[in-house]
Amino acid sequence: MALELKIPSVGESVTEVTISQWLKQDGDYVEMDEAVAELESEKATVELNAEKSGVLKILVSEGEDVAVGSVVASIDTKAAKPASATPAAPKVQEKAVEAPKKEVVSSDSKSDYAAGSPSPSARKILDEKGVSPANVAGTGRGGRITKADALLANAGSGGGYIVSNGSREERREKMSNLRKAVSRRLVAAKNETAMLTTFNEANMKPIMDIRKKYKEQFKETHGVGLGFMSFFTRAVVLALQKYPAVNAYIDGTEVIFHDFVDISIAVSGPKGLMVPVIRNADAMQLADIESEVVRLATKARDGKLSIDEMTGGTFTISNGGVFGSMMSTPIINPPQSAILGMHNIIERPVVENGEIVARPMMYLAMSYDHRIIDGRESVGFLVTVKNYLENPETMLGGQSPVEGLLGF
Repeated sequence: MALELKIPSVGESVTEVTISQWLKQDGDYVEMDEAVAELESEKATVELNAEKSGVLKILVSEGEDVAVGSVVASIDTKAAKPASATPAAPKVQEKAVEAPKKEVVSSDSKSDYAAGSPSPSARKILDEKGVSPANVAGTGRGGRITKADALLANAGSGGGYIVSNGSREERREKMSNLRKAVSRRLVAAKNETAMLTTFNEANMKPIMDIRKKYKEQFKETHGVGLGFMSFFTRAVVLALQKYPAVNAYIDGTEVIFHDFVDISIAVSGPKGLMVPVIRNADAMQLADIESEVVRLATKARDGKLSIDEMTGGTFTISNGGVFGSMMSTPIINPPQSAILGMHNIIERPVVENGEIVARPMMYLAMSYDHRIIDGRESVGFLVTVKNYLENPETMLGGQSPVEGLLGF
């Protein structure tokens, strides 16, 4: 009996997905609940699992767009399990599933055709790195170049210097569903909001001094590193409580205010920009924030973020400084009304008490929707964030403000 394998619903308003990668080959025996393919939608990447055990027959090629509910494969549930087939490794044993990739490849045509050919996700990573697939050894089935291979590939020797081969050929590549969705949202943000940007700068020395003094104790106590994002998130939460319009959004002719703060954090993943959400950030301590940032960033890099983890958010923080950005004007993440951009920390001369001194300075940029946020509120909000960053002890009172802030 052949069981049809259909594309499941992957989220509200999502009607189409892309078969980004088949994790199993046509004719493979698959176990019930084993992942057989990766599906990429405009919101997230999800796995397609086998509903029954049997022999897989693939009906749709990698890279094709298919509608939700479409049949993309079938499973012969009456087929006998081959004696050589081994049970699928549990998902928690991620390293165990890599072992079959290094087996000797047979010489039949089914194995040979994939040799040196990257999967769609691997091709995108290689293109971004400027690495030719010919220079990458594939460890996937039949010599296929996997996403893991692409992530480990280097742009070249000699400090990454690449010599041009003189080619002037052009390549046409279809946009992914995720990239198309990001494009639509960014254009909508520019066209449908009265967006302005206000700038300021913050002296990061107080926070850098705290991190230097307490980072080892913080990690021993909480099991996570002490980064800048937790300080920024805490400062933003307190500033939003003083300026609630910055945490609101427009819905038709009404303004929706929130009594909670869900912070979206912009992170770069292999498949593009991801914006997972830190829920109830206003109820979190610094250690909670750092743990959640690590969890979400790791899932983003692995392409494992769920739709729920990227839905919602009342305010966004974008850290372009990790890429070396000195200054930028971030674009609002609809339907939110504002976004804060962090930038590179550079030692610059500043005047303190009439003297010129070198300080680690960071430019801050806040883009906002002028329809709901006035200039006074936007400037006041950014100055409040600046003051909290430059005086971190004011984020929490008590006998020992800094140690209380760090959760000691």
